[in-house]
Amino acid sequence: MDIDDESTGLRFARALAAKDQAVLRGCLAEEIDFQALTPGRHWQAASSGELVEKIVLGHWFQDDDRIQALRSASDEPVLRRRRLVYELAVANADGEFLVEQQAYYQCGEDGRITWMRLLCAGYQAADA
Repeated sequence: MDIDDESTGLRFARALAAKDQAVLRGCLAEEIDFQALTPGRHWQAASSGELVEKIVLGHWFQDDDRIQALRSASDEPVLRRRRLVYELAVANADGEFLVEQQAYYQCGEDGRITWMRLLCAGYQAADA
């Protein structure tokens, strides 16, 4: 599946790139089993609000982080789960960066994400 196709994962990636809190939350079940690894930290959340407000937009991509583009995104099935990979171009006071994240996720019957495991490569200098 490419970036022009519609899936919950790709909607999540697009909403993240737009920092659209409402759409991000709409991609997630209210109760979610979420865990992630970023350079130096393990993250967990049990609700969509906690995940979006405290982690994704509260720590990973803060107000001064300008997401300039969703450079790539793909979403493919892996048996009963899906694999989402996306790369964001991000700028802030420290410079320009690329951030790649890879997630495995599963949706409930309503199409919203109920389970996700995510790995982040971290903020890497765009000119490296």
